[in-house]
Amino acid sequence: MDYPHPTPRIVSLLPSATEILAVLGLGAYQVGRSHECDYPPEVVNLPICTAPQFNPEGTSGEIHDRVTDLLTRALGVYRVELEQLAALQPTHILTQAQCDVCAVSLADVEAAVASLTGLQPQIISLQPNCLAELWADLERVSDAIGGSALRSSTAAAIAALQARIKRCQGAIAPAAPRPRVACIEWTDPLMAAGNWVPELVTLAGATVCFGQAGVHSPWIQWADLVTADPDLILFMPCGYDLPRTRAAAQPLTQQPQWSALKAVQTGQVYVTDGNQYFNRPGPRLVESLEILVEICHPEAIAPPQNAGTGWQPL
Repeated sequence: MDYPHPTPRIVSLLPSATEILAVLGLGAYQVGRSHECDYPPEVVNLPICTAPQFNPEGTSGEIHDRVTDLLTRALGVYRVELEQLAALQPTHILTQAQCDVCAVSLADVEAAVASLTGLQPQIISLQPNCLAELWADLERVSDAIGGSALRSSTAAAIAALQARIKRCQGAIAPAAPRPRVACIEWTDPLMAAGNWVPELVTLAGATVCFGQAGVHSPWIQWADLVTADPDLILFMPCGYDLPRTRAAAQPLTQQPQWSALKAVQTGQVYVTDGNQYFNRPGPRLVESLEILVEICHPEAIAPPQNAGTGWQPL
């Protein structure tokens, strides 16, 4: 295929960007990844180009304190492995400018590239806050690496993802109730999910209790959750899989009035794999929507396709 670069050499420093490359058919040109890129499974064999500058083990509160300490001291939360990057000689580097806590920042990547003699890759920084911006990012990555050669297949890939969204919406009965949902992105301190998650909840035929579509995730207090008294509570801590999410949610079950919450009394409290789905603004946000529909409207997708892997009752 006639790409602007005869043989692209792509380093992705963002899990969602790695997934974008796969959907665009560019995975074969990826030569490096971040320490968190793990999907599609074959990318785990690629060289790792980033590392956290804090201990990622421990409770949610401990991790919050370590990251806060680094940010307070104006230190990066992650580092770029300069020698590895130099060895890979990338033509393109995919990174992000959305959240310094989530992945290596654009500023860190720019500084790393500036320190490497003779290395002048194109840096593509992604910052989607909603689905429309995700579609735009797919087109931007496609144009930057594949140019006109990829435009047709990229349009088809986006159309296929959008068709799945429409199928989800079509499966929900027009008169179906819209449960009130609290999506928890961090447990200590409490943070509700923002950015694209409120949009997904709305598309899933539900109503968000906290967070605003396209706006960064808000901190909340325990009293806010009690006052909201949602119909459903979904835990999706950033970077956590199902077992770790379950462990992080447990301390909240000891809070005053936990057992009085409507969602608790009706058995509508769930843990999700936020690391693989809700936290990554890539193509699998469509699967995140399907998970939400399975939980909020179980009659719409039967049998559920993601139960046990993407979500479980608490």
